[in-house]
This record gives sequence, structure tokens and C-alpha cells, in this order.
Amino acid sequence: MSEWLVLALAMAASCAVVLSVALLRQRRLGDAEEDTSQTPDVIEYITMMIGVVYAIVLGLAIAGVWEERNAAEDLVVREAQALHEVGARSEVYPAQVREDIRRDVDRYVEHVVGTEWSRMVEDGELTERGDELIAAVRSHVSGFEPRTTLQSHAYQGMVDQITAAEQARIGRGQSIEPTLPAVVWFGLVVGAVATVGMVFALQIRRSARELVLAGLFSALIAFLLFLIWVFDEPYARGLADPAEAFHTLFPDVTGG
Repeated sequence: MSEWLVLALAMAASCAVVLSVALLRQRRLGDAEEDTSQTPDVIEYITMMIGVVYAIVLGLAIAGVWEERNAAEDLVVREAQALHEVGARSEVYPAQVREDIRRDVDRYVEHVVGTEWSRMVEDGELTERGDELIAAVRSHVSGFEPRTTLQSHAYQGMVDQITAAEQARIGRGQSIEPTLPAVVWFGLVVGAVATVGMVFALQIRRSARELVLAGLFSALIAFLLFLIWVFDEPYARGLADPAEAFHTLFPDVTGG
């Protein structure tokens, strides 16, 4: 199911629930059974405090998942860029060694984009084959003894870039899991129910203005929760093209 369809359904459902409850409540009570001319000050105060507290919680949750989303994107860029540098710096190596290094890099990139990514999203873990391929890149680089000054400079730079790629890979593996724990989601959902529920504590009527505002308010909360849900798992949902860096730097390998 498309994320946009999920968003549309969530916002429509939240609006429908709030408006339906308001209309049914009003029809059941009737105009003569409830004085809506005044709302107790304590209810207004409690509603305001609940709204403020929940807004703070929502803001912190959004900031947290957005930061993790950016960190996930940065890890992919660093990994792809480091591998690209390895291939570029191998230009000064003998032809056979250079071809071996670039072939290993291409194999690793092809595996990450073609196989490991779906495994990472579905099973929440990296593949052993990916570990073997990145180790093969390091083996070919460290197994060659530089013979010239230029090769020596390139060697150290390539070792550093492989280390950077491995560190980015480890970070990518550690950031697969959702950012927010289940207890936080429980608090967000309960807070949303409580916040929307306070709309009825303010004795909402059937006037067009109040019904529209109540619907928009519930739709806004649904949208913010959807936003958190999308960014909570950046590799699965939060990035338009999670492997974009690999497609950009290795178009011949990934077909990007």
C-alpha cells in the first residue's frame, strides 16, 4: 500500500471518527439536555495543558526521527563515496591489481543494492555475503606492496577509505531498527486520543465552523503521527531512494 494512500486514509478516518462522534453525541443528548453556553474554566485549562504537553512530545518525536533519517542518509553517502574513492585511487596501481580491486568494489555494490537492501528492510539485518565482499576489497588493497611513492600515498588513502566504508556499513546495520520504541508509540497514540477527546469535553456543537475545526485538528494529529511513522524506519520508508548514492556513483553497476 502506498504511503500517500495510508496518509489519506488515516486523515480521512480521523476526521470521520471525530465528526461522527460529535454528531451522534449531539443527536443523543439533544439541545435541551446540555447547556453549551459556557465551558468551565478548569476544562479549558486542562485542555490547554494537555495540548501543550502533547505538542512538546510530538515535536521531540519528530525531531528525533528526522535526525535519525538524516544520519541514515549520511551513512549511505559516506559508504558509497568511500568505495568510489577506493576505485579512483587504484588508478596508480598495476593494471591487474587495479582491475581486481575495482571488480571487488563493483561486486560489493551490486550485492548491497540488489540483494542486501531488501534483506535489510525485510529481516532487519545485513548479509554475511556483504561482509565477505567488503573483506575481499580490503584483502586486495592491503595485499599489494606499493613500489613507488605515488602508490604508497594511494595505498594509505585507500586503506582509510575502506575503513570509512566498513564503519558506515556497521552504522547502517545498527540503524536498521525503528528509532522509537513501542512504549513511545503507546504514549503518542494515547496522547492523540486524549487530545482529540478533549474536543468533546469542550462541548463541541454541530455548527459548521466547529465541526470543520475539529476535523482539521484531528487530521493534523493524524498527519504528524504519519510523519513520525514514515521517518521511524528511514531505510524502509523515510528516504525517497535509500540507495541513491550508490546509483549515482556506480551507475554501470546498479543501472542507475
